[in-house]
Amino acid sequence: MEPSSGSRDAGPAVTSVAAVLPAGGSGERLGGATPKQFCAVQGRPLVSYTVRAMERISWISDIIVVVSPENIETMKSIVEKYGHKKVTIVKGGITRHRSIFNGLKVFAENEFSNCLLQKPEVVIIHDAVRPFVEEDILSRVVMAAKDQGAAGAIRPLVSTVIASAADGCLDHSLERARYRASEMPQAFLFDIIYEAYQQCTDYDLDYGTECLHLALKYCKTNAKLVEGTADLWKVTYKRDLYAAESIVKDNLSQQVCVIADVKEAVAQVGFLLHESLKSQIKVEAVSVSLSKNDGHLQNIFSGQCYNFVCVNDKKCAIQETQHLVDVLEKSNIPLLYPVVLVLVHMDISENASFSIGMEELSRIKKFAREVKKQNILVYGLVIQCK
Repeated sequence: MEPSSGSRDAGPAVTSVAAVLPAGGSGERLGGATPKQFCAVQGRPLVSYTVRAMERISWISDIIVVVSPENIETMKSIVEKYGHKKVTIVKGGITRHRSIFNGLKVFAENEFSNCLLQKPEVVIIHDAVRPFVEEDILSRVVMAAKDQGAAGAIRPLVSTVIASAADGCLDHSLERARYRASEMPQAFLFDIIYEAYQQCTDYDLDYGTECLHLALKYCKTNAKLVEGTADLWKVTYKRDLYAAESIVKDNLSQQVCVIADVKEAVAQVGFLLHESLKSQIKVEAVSVSLSKNDGHLQNIFSGQCYNFVCVNDKKCAIQETQHLVDVLEKSNIPLLYPVVLVLVHMDISENASFSIGMEELSRIKKFAREVKKQNILVYGLVIQCK
């Protein structure tokens, strides 16, 4: 998953890009009453991770989430709870293709949106239950779609595909090396995929599953196939939820957010810390005034980063840190997994002394004991600078 709340890359050379996320499945293969896209992974619905992966990318302008009518309110509450941006919720159809078609219509037909969204040059189609999509593969399929009209991620087949005869015996098998598994994301020039859906038959809408095939069949657009990464898999069965949770935990341990005060000396330390860490783990560096930017901090927390390094000067250090913890508590980050907060207090005063530093460390220890009850682990470091 991406380390930052917004892509720092320029992105593909495309005028505008939007994403449609079909999320209307019933989750029959998963079992249980809750559709898989709404199942909790580390206390957060699976669909929220996928939306977050998209909204972190600055060059994606709109995210259309298509859900079944009975789950519209559920999706609205998820968007509100986790502070998702750029999201439009659309009522899905009775099949996957009909749901995707409804998602595309918000750019072309007034009846599917209170106001038409700006039609993108390229539209990404990606399953809501594939949460670990990276910016690199999204950029590559978008660029391929711009050049070719359509593009999709593929992966090597893991198992050999066979066909059975009417009597239940083996009819033939496919040469595995010649075939690939079609994965998501896929991307299309909007006009091509929208025209394909407008032309396709009810049979295609009701029984088809492959968007690339529609572009080929109805618009004669032969999709470019882009080799994908191993993390594009789809959560289908219950065991996949456990695998997803394991990946989320591993990602959390590999991410850190460096929060530094806006004061010049402190901000410089934060920058240097970011530079030294970024080659080893995923790092986001933020310079904010902790007392004035609750909204910015909430956005950071909504990304479910669990490791923070907070750099500030010694004056009011504990008060500002308490404010940070308060914002953390008000956020929607589930504290099922310990939050690690490393406090780096810089004493830049002329009269820095060892005894003052020890007093500060004592305050940090007391503060750490208090917040540990909330599953927040606090570590302190005092740096005295003359």
